[in-house]
Amino acid sequence: MRYLITASLLIAVLAAVPSSAAPRIKVMLLDGEQGGPYHDWQATTPLLKQMLVQAGIFDVQVVTAPPAGGDFSAFRPTWQDYAVVVANYDVPDERWSDDLKASFERYMQQGGGLVSVHAADNAFPKWKAYNQMIGIGGWRGRDETSGPLWYYRDGKLVSDVTPGKAGSHGARQPFKIVNRVTTHPITRGLPAEWMHVPDELYATLRGPGEQMTVLATAFSVTSNKGTGRDEPILMVVNFGKGRIFHTTLGHDVEALNCVGFITTYQRGVEWAATGAVTQPVPADFPTADAARTRPDYAPPAKK
Repeated sequence: MRYLITASLLIAVLAAVPSSAAPRIKVMLLDGEQGGPYHDWQATTPLLKQMLVQAGIFDVQVVTAPPAGGDFSAFRPTWQDYAVVVANYDVPDERWSDDLKASFERYMQQGGGLVSVHAADNAFPKWKAYNQMIGIGGWRGRDETSGPLWYYRDGKLVSDVTPGKAGSHGARQPFKIVNRVTTHPITRGLPAEWMHVPDELYATLRGPGEQMTVLATAFSVTSNKGTGRDEPILMVVNFGKGRIFHTTLGHDVEALNCVGFITTYQRGVEWAATGAVTQPVPADFPTADAARTRPDYAPPAKK
């Protein structure tokens, strides 16, 4: 017996066949020796990678830059092979040649993605384009010539040209994060306020602040060497066709273990890569009164 398959029947049959899974988002996780003994990138990089792998939508490759005094002549990352670069990396300007910086600028201008994690906003204080990408940064000689201070006051973002050094924080303590923009894909669906585990609360950050939207802030208490202001914590920035997600959270493994960090980091990487967020807000997300952690991200036992 012969069967006649019409065009309409063929379309119906093909529609019933499940499509293959969407390709995973290619992520470069950039790390390397940092400019001081303050950040243990060798401990935090594996955790940052684990979080993305467990999200199920990312394909992550760690790229480690040469150390101080190392040979950078062969360090030529193929930025264009990745949808987004996650920077767990803090170095001075002189580590990168002008050609290497220009290659990354082209990648971002043409639609690349960047995620700046914690001390990555200390890096490259004199690189104009990098500071435009991250919006604001601290330390490494930044001062009023780097741009104004940025913070929230009376519910509005303030640009403050008061002179002074950039970058400060008190001791690591828990603090509450307030979402200022609830309609952005990264923060949509999150509680208006949520508690974060003990971490460094970065303050007195300076920069051009161009094309920058502050998504969330935290109050820097004066009793902990703070500013008495609502400081930017989560930001997004546009640079050419590129997208940047900037989180000041994540000093160490303990801080990374916060479900609030995990969620905003995973969602921020997806947004920087694609401009959208498909990941739901997890049921164990922190509340306004309680931080939340996960056993599988627990820091190693102290000896």
